[in-house]
Amino acid sequence: MQKIQILFPEPQMSRLRDAAAVEDRPISEVVRRATEAWLDRRATARAARDTVTVPTFHGGRIKTPAAALRALAWEERVPEKGASR
Repeated sequence: MQKIQILFPEPQMSRLRDAAAVEDRPISEVVRRATEAWLDRRATARAARDTVTVPTFHGGRIKTPAAALRALAWEERVPEKGASR
């Protein structure tokens, strides 16, 4: 184990003392357990993020024949003959 020094604001230190007293454990063990739980959640979240899949949608079959798709797509964009721009 390595020794480090961490400074806590008094309200947080008071809560740590209370938690340690309730669990009948030293503050250092409460901090180690909390750190371990946080690291585990972080690793789980990272693994979940790495396996995220993009949602897809299948809308069914296209009812228009493929040969007519281009004409339908451009139908409103191409001005009719004789029409002004």
